Amino acid sequence: MENLQSKTVAEMVTENIKTAHIFKKYGIDFCCGGGISLEKACEKYSVDYRLLSQDLLNVDQSDSRAVNYNKWELDFLTDHIINVHHSYVEENIPLLLQYSERVAQVHGSHYTELLEIKELVKEVAGELSAHLKKEELILFPFIKKMMKAKKDNIELPPAQFGSVDNPIKMMETEHEDAGELLRRIARLSNNYTPPQGACNTYRAFFAKLEEFEQDLHQHVHLENNILFPKSLLLEKELRSNQ
Repeated sequence: MENLQSKTVAEMVTENIKTAHIFKKYGIDFCCGGGISLEKACEKYSVDYRLLSQDLLNVDQSDSRAVNYNKWELDFLTDHIINVHHSYVEENIPLLLQYSERVAQVHGSHYTELLEIKELVKEVAGELSAHLKKEELILFPFIKKMMKAKKDNIELPPAQFGSVDNPIKMMETEHEDAGELLRRIARLSNNYTPPQGACNTYRAFFAKLEEFEQDLHQHVHLENNILFPKSLLLEKELRSNQ
């Protein structure tokens, strides 16, 4: 992404659809009003050019180091899930809701599947928002209590929900529900493939949906396959020692 100053907003989005989400974050019109330079856009929308250009330059940065999450302590893993995946969901749900509303409004009469996708996005947003709170307020704090009990060699206090297996089963069910909603969206959107000649907002919406699904897959993997099984074993170990 060189020579940012010489490119228009629309050109940048055309070259890399991920930049659309950066422009959306700063309130810059990249669709109909995208034919202006980055500097002009910053002037028009009162955006700090340095901050915007830094975000644009980092849009493709990813940490390629292999991470062995299986070796992490459970309290550290819960913090990682909150700071990375919960934050991602909270930051991107408003974007998805805006995109879905806009695209359905403009193109829904011709591509009627967008109307159903919009409703499914609302459903996903509502379900995940409630789901994250349950994890952050109930399940994860108890996992941290278990880790503290093990490290300090103290007795584990009883939980209001009985065994940790109970909230874990609920979280796994909700994971499956959210996954099914996203699978329906994927089918309706032809695996996030916009129609030929789709505008940049349409393309950005589908790209963000695909990215959102990929993040959720990693998020659920860390919980279902690492955090939850290890939490069940830890509780069993602690209870047997009491």
